[in-house]
Amino acid sequence: MVSTSIFAVLGALWLARSHSTAEPHCRCFPGDECWPSLAKWGHLNETLGGKLIATVPIASPCHDTFPGVSYDAEECARIQENWAWPTLHYQTAHSPMTSFFANMSCDPFTPRDAPCIVGTYVAYAVNASGASDYRAVIAFSEKHNIRLIIRNTGHDYMGRSTGPGALALWTHNLKERTLLDYDSAAYTGKAIKLGAGVQSFEAQELANENGFVMVTGDCPSVGVAGGYAQGGGTSPLGSLFGLAVDQVLEWEVVTATGELLTATPEQNSELYWALSGGGGGTYGVVLSMTAKLHRNMPTAGATLSFTEPSESFWDILHVLLRNIPGIQSAGGTILWQVFPGNTFFMPQGFLPNATAEEFSELLAPILQALDQSGIPYAFNTRDYPAYQDAFSTMNPEMNISELNLGGTLVPRSLVASDSATTSLTDAIKSVVGKGGILATVCMDVSRPPTSANSVHPAWRDTLFLAFIGT
Repeated sequence: MVSTSIFAVLGALWLARSHSTAEPHCRCFPGDECWPSLAKWGHLNETLGGKLIATVPIASPCHDTFPGVSYDAEECARIQENWAWPTLHYQTAHSPMTSFFANMSCDPFTPRDAPCIVGTYVAYAVNASGASDYRAVIAFSEKHNIRLIIRNTGHDYMGRSTGPGALALWTHNLKERTLLDYDSAAYTGKAIKLGAGVQSFEAQELANENGFVMVTGDCPSVGVAGGYAQGGGTSPLGSLFGLAVDQVLEWEVVTATGELLTATPEQNSELYWALSGGGGGTYGVVLSMTAKLHRNMPTAGATLSFTEPSESFWDILHVLLRNIPGIQSAGGTILWQVFPGNTFFMPQGFLPNATAEEFSELLAPILQALDQSGIPYAFNTRDYPAYQDAFSTMNPEMNISELNLGGTLVPRSLVASDSATTSLTDAIKSVVGKGGILATVCMDVSRPPTSANSVHPAWRDTLFLAFIGT
């Protein structure tokens, strides 16, 4: 009797759902009757002053198969030569800078007569230059039930900056950079206001020219105010100052209803809290971000690499893991990777407000373990007069990833004892033994921010952020 009642209720709910509304549950897609006509797209373009971009795949000159584009051997060779580098991609309104989510929709390395289609790229994008463009795009996508993508700049290895049949609000060219004397209940001091499209290298350039540093990411091409800061934001300065979002003083944001709001800890405080760690493109579209600046400082840098096929490799990794908290407590941040074949590589180690000698002392237990094991290694440490010098030297432009990535936050409790560290070492060994690549960002961001934010609480107890690539 109870079962019959449940099925009756479920059936009634299904009937109510299927007949209660004429609204479609799926977004309108190219080829559907609901898809806007070319005239409607043209009207949107007029409204925007010619800022609408119909996607022509970046590799279309390598094929004969995309309408309106002819094969161009010289241009195709240029695209192939630069395909692995970020600049080629972030200057377009559609490329997500990751092969998996591009899905070979139009690949420069396939034969000339291979298909070249829009595929998983966005259908259209708008080169936004202000709040009025934001409003127009939001209203158009809502009116026509079109998937809206917020496309900042730089990479997104989770595929959130692209989507088939979507209209992208592209913020790359919002390049305002202004130094401010900021005064609020939460903070008084130097700050920087960044348009949504300002990239890490652009923000650091202005800060450095004026004797300051900004907490930005490891990849120079990443847009600071986009999903990077709104999602938290790791940094080589993380152990010293915290996450990128911990520095944010205010957001300028356009909401889903088209309102332009300023969100601070005092004004629209709930929106400020949500934007500060809750994820990009979720609670509104950010137009600008204002964040703290910090005085520039001398910085020590270090690199380390070694390969060892024997089990001794894992003994060294065990020693490293046990010593990470000490490096972090001194304000240091290290980035290291482990590759199949028992190869360890630490391309970047940063110790602000310290010397190369002091950095060497912090790393001494690892180096001593290597010496005692007779494992050859390459180690380098150097003093830099300013943070930007260290960052630029140890962080040249990186090629885009061909890996499929996943990640997790590894808590400090996993190195609190030898037995716990052994378990963590064994887990890393298992990942690498199955062909995976482990990459880490080791920083201590446990210090509470000046103003509460929505960053996941697990960040405050994290030993390192781990990426696993296959």
